[in-house]
Amino acid sequence: MTGIVLQNMVEEHVVDAYSSLAGHFPNFCGCDTCRADVLVFALNRLPARYVATTEGKAVTEFNLDKDQMRATIDVTMMDGFKKVASAPRCGKTKPQLL
Repeated sequence: MTGIVLQNMVEEHVVDAYSSLAGHFPNFCGCDTCRADVLVFALNRLPARYVATTEGKAVTEFNLDKDQMRATIDVTMMDGFKKVASAPRCGKTKPQLL
C-alpha cells in the first residue's frame, strides 16, 4: 500500500463533537487520558467510514453531515462523557454531571 493514505472520516467528526460538547459537561475532567477515553469509547461504538481518495472523502463527508448521523455521533459522545466521568482512569474524583 505504498502512497495510499487511509482515513477514518468518523474520527474527524468525533473529535469535532468532543470540542463542541465538552462545554456541556463543565465538571468533566478533560485531561488527556479522559479525553482519549471518551474518543475511544465513541469510536468503538460507531461504524468506521474509511476513505482513500478525495472523491471518497467528499461523498463520505456528505453522508456524515446528515442530521441523523450527527445526532448518532453526539448521543454516543454524551454517553462517553458520562461513562468516563463515572470512573475516570486519571485518578480524579468522580464528578457530578448534569
